[in-house]
Amino acid sequence: MDIAPVRDYFTGLQDRIVGELEGIEGAPFLRDAWDRPRGGQQDKLPPVPSPTTGVAKPVGSGGAEQCSANSPLHPRDEGDTGSLRSGLNAATASGRPSGGGISRLIEDGKVFERGGVNFSHVMGEQMPASATAHRPELAGRRWQAMGVSLVMHPRNPYCPTSHMNVRFFVAEKEGEDAVWWFGGGMDLTPYYGFEQDARHFHQACKDALAPFGPEVHPRYKQWCDDYFFLKHRNEARGIGGIFFDDLNQQGFERCFALMQSVGNHFTAAYLPIIERRCEIPYGERERDFQAYRRGRYVEFNLVWDRGTLFGLQSGGRTESILMSLPPIVKWRYDWRPEPGSDEARLYTDFLPRREWV
Repeated sequence: MDIAPVRDYFTGLQDRIVGELEGIEGAPFLRDAWDRPRGGQQDKLPPVPSPTTGVAKPVGSGGAEQCSANSPLHPRDEGDTGSLRSGLNAATASGRPSGGGISRLIEDGKVFERGGVNFSHVMGEQMPASATAHRPELAGRRWQAMGVSLVMHPRNPYCPTSHMNVRFFVAEKEGEDAVWWFGGGMDLTPYYGFEQDARHFHQACKDALAPFGPEVHPRYKQWCDDYFFLKHRNEARGIGGIFFDDLNQQGFERCFALMQSVGNHFTAAYLPIIERRCEIPYGERERDFQAYRRGRYVEFNLVWDRGTLFGLQSGGRTESILMSLPPIVKWRYDWRPEPGSDEARLYTDFLPRREWV
């Protein structure tokens, strides 16, 4: 199965998104190229120049969520040292995945307090329990996963956090057809709600799926609402967006095109909101509520998120998997917002499921 075009799309998408985010931040993102050869030990790669800034950055910290495929791929060019070098043609003898990736991240920025845009391509000899429980037919297959995943945590509490992920997976076994699918989506997590922003984001999600039939967006919106829900709190993580997984119906080309459309619409969905809100004045009260609500983000990612569980159970790169977590978080015992306050409006007007467009 020729998956080189899928990988080329992912690496190009990462570069494009980072370039637009750097334009808003006014500063370059760190570039951390990592590689895990046979045996599962991560290589320490030399400093790599940023493709958007040309500035050499040291390797050794940073983030990406994991993702997949299973035929040998080669670097795009000599400088792309994070593009699957020595370990990619075979899974690790120890059972830990081999592979590589490029993590692009910002910490303590002017606009983004923490964020990462991460490409990874990993593979292994057998699936972790979190995956075979969901898809028992994957047991005993060699697998590959690749994709781009990002989470942006803005500094200003009036700017929402956002997550986007597009991914591809394939599992193969000699003498049997490959099992493959695409997945992805994007969602918005505001701290202070704005109807204009919610409608804008959901309209961009709908636009991304419009070429693939009128029935697709309602189904993927519902899937997102169901998935990003904290069952132990009986509460949504944010205001949703779109989410899909196991996409392999109606042929490879259609599925690939749908996944690309989701990835290509992210910056149009999110960046206008950041530009509208990042200069709004705020104080200690707003930052305190932002930190409290960020706790819900942490709870979801560590308790419910399948991608996090998959990465940790399969021996993935911990720094990359946990890059999605916010830098400053608070918890309080049984706290309730003041009735009628802007904080209370998040619970009454935005977190309950709504048809925004």
